[in-house]
Amino acid sequence: MTSITVRPPPLTSTSEPPPLFDGTTRLYICYSCPFAQRAWITRNYKGLEDKIELVPIDLQNRPVWYKEKVYPENKVPSLEHNGKVLGESLDLVKYIDANFEGTPLSPNDPAKKEFAEQLLSHVDTFVKDLYGSFKGDTVQLASTALEYLENALGKFDDGPFLLGQFSLVDIAYIPFVERFHIVLLELFKYNITEGRPKLATWIEELNKIDAYTQTKVDPQVLVDYYKKRFLPQQ
Repeated sequence: MTSITVRPPPLTSTSEPPPLFDGTTRLYICYSCPFAQRAWITRNYKGLEDKIELVPIDLQNRPVWYKEKVYPENKVPSLEHNGKVLGESLDLVKYIDANFEGTPLSPNDPAKKEFAEQLLSHVDTFVKDLYGSFKGDTVQLASTALEYLENALGKFDDGPFLLGQFSLVDIAYIPFVERFHIVLLELFKYNITEGRPKLATWIEELNKIDAYTQTKVDPQVLVDYYKKRFLPQQ
């Protein structure tokens, strides 16, 4: 594990905008947003820290210029590149992978390619099911979503990741698994890796990848946020 790199402070409503569209490539994120984390991991993994500048935004107190001048959707992540701004986290993962140097994150093998598409088309359902679990029997509902992942992890045996080797598919899922691993253990005393050996190994192996660990959220911040947002009665 390398030491955590110093994170620049998030820009707020009183912050001046960076010199927009000056030829610098910028990735706008929020440190705690799982969607933004996907693009952030991709940038780090491909070794693009010097090519893509990280611009953290405080979503609770966001600058007006972000919506007006950068990204009308007013969400993160967004990428300012070649005079235009692109959004949507999975699209950005693919875009950064295709348009910048560094280790490729997309598979070449036809079977892996097909499975990657399958997993990526399921990820929104997976995320919806996890967050939806707070509305009912949380452990039971989250378990169903996590079983899908446990089964998917057995497809290829040339490595511990979803396509065997680390890829954009792992990046699509891990920010959400990271959060629910922490929150379900803390608030429901439920360990998502119990009885799911492949999931346990997957998380363990991901935690050996600096590009990912550098983007992780402070667990206490997560727990407090999820408690307030989803379980106010507790």
